[in-house]
Amino acid sequence: MTNQAPSTKMYLQIVRELRTLIQAENIRPGGKLPSERELAERLQVGRSSVREALRSLELLGLIETRRGEGTFLTDYRKHQLVEVLSTFIMQEPKALEDVHKTRQLHEKEAIRLVTQSMSLRGLPVWKSLLIRLQEEGTIAREDIIREIIISTNNRLSLKMWFLLKQYGQEPLKGYSLQEERQVIHDLLLAMIDGQIDAAISSYNAWIERLTKGSDKL
Repeated sequence: MTNQAPSTKMYLQIVRELRTLIQAENIRPGGKLPSERELAERLQVGRSSVREALRSLELLGLIETRRGEGTFLTDYRKHQLVEVLSTFIMQEPKALEDVHKTRQLHEKEAIRLVTQSMSLRGLPVWKSLLIRLQEEGTIAREDIIREIIISTNNRLSLKMWFLLKQYGQEPLKGYSLQEERQVIHDLLLAMIDGQIDAAISSYNAWIERLTKGSDKL
């Protein structure tokens, strides 16, 4: 990717515009999406950017690509696992804490995998996130963790994280505040530098700040 800095913004913009397009054209689960070429023309972006956004949405289970047929919208909410997990959390108070811990295990393992891999920690998205944090002073918390898990290319882990996040009432919603800026910066920089212990330590500090000090942020 030659246009490295805006890659994350481009990805998020394409996802937002795809969501608007789906709503505007009333594409229902099972319905077919426009082709990659058509989406690139309609959204006025490069096909490679559209391809990457579609790949991420497919990893999340939101769309399905069928060879020779095209790309179709799925309905992940009807998956039995969603209902089971939701019911489990509602009926067992301690389960919410377990969901938090399980989600954090996925996040920490993804951070570890990225940080110890020269190719993964060299992806342009990390510097793009740093630039965005520096220029805008804030960043959507979910964007950071989602990009980390997506980069590991573990489809099952990403789907599990998505469900755990959705039903666990986790603290990663919204945009980061000024008090979080340094610890997020340290996390991303440690990943880029291949410092696993420092990356995990920064992640732990960030999560502790969000869960124990959310009322002070």
